Amino acid sequence: MRIDKAQPAGPVVNGLSAQGFKVDDAQGVTGVYAALLLTPVRADAWTPPALDALDVAALAPILDPAPEFVLLGTGRELRHPPRALVRALEAQGIGVEAMDSRAAARAWGVLRAEDRQIAAALYPL
Repeated sequence: MRIDKAQPAGPVVNGLSAQGFKVDDAQGVTGVYAALLLTPVRADAWTPPALDALDVAALAPILDPAPEFVLLGTGRELRHPPRALVRALEAQGIGVEAMDSRAAARAWGVLRAEDRQIAAALYPL
């Protein structure tokens, strides 16, 4: 019996390096991004603000349509996002899950394999 691991539709983070996140998209195009915004249908390079200045406007490209939650990769180590950001997203019915960026990149693949409608914002490693 052969068991194949299901691949989620859309962009998949396939590797991490000093240069950033290696992403394969649905069309088979590979890119490397220092910082990254992900939705179920696209991956975009991102120039993030300092984490303590992160707000809804900086995440706007991944909030329409509204995801179940935003997976926030905070860099080399877990840092808490600004409380005002969390409150603003929760007011829109969007949760926030913060973790270090390596863990967030791994979680992206697991959650997308479950076809979860999430978004991600990953700070540089």
